[in-house]
Amino acid sequence: MNYLRFLSSLILSLGLVTSACGASMKTPDIKQNPHPTQRHEVTMMIDGAPGAFDAIESYVKYQVMNPQCVPMHEGSGATPTIEKSVPISLTKTGEHAFKGSFYSDLLQDEDYFGMGVCRWSVVATGARLKVRSVVFSPDLSKTDIESHQPDVTYFAKESFSAQNAASDVEVGSEVTPFITQHPDKFFSVTLTVGENTK
Repeated sequence: MNYLRFLSSLILSLGLVTSACGASMKTPDIKQNPHPTQRHEVTMMIDGAPGAFDAIESYVKYQVMNPQCVPMHEGSGATPTIEKSVPISLTKTGEHAFKGSFYSDLLQDEDYFGMGVCRWSVVATGARLKVRSVVFSPDLSKTDIESHQPDVTYFAKESFSAQNAASDVEVGSEVTPFITQHPDKFFSVTLTVGENTK
């Protein structure tokens, strides 16, 4: 019994050490490129919304794309994803139109962990349109951004007037036969990212 107790204590101790090691990976001091050059313009058009939004925000998300520069969690062996979201300042250019911009080379490629240079890339951009407890959240993936084509997301108008106590995030949908047949039940948000404008 003493041996079993010792073995159990040893396993528990090793588990705690492993967890501590996994949790001790330093948070990188992410620096911004002092001279970014790859500027992209974002436009957003809102069509058919049944009312005004309480707030409209936009963002761009960056991610380290070469995971070999990031140490693994010692407990699980998994490589953590290093990413950062940066707000985009929007300017109203029409009654239902907004424009902003971001730099795809905003974050500095750097050796954050002593394992080689970590290279950042834009992986998403999107918006958050808030009405009381509801947030409508259209977004563009890396592929969508690189295509430079308008992307339309549809949202149910009935969600606009929801009175939920807890916050509710609506991600919307691409066009479907039902949306085509009942356009009066939906509003849309169109996002477009232009090519590098320098």
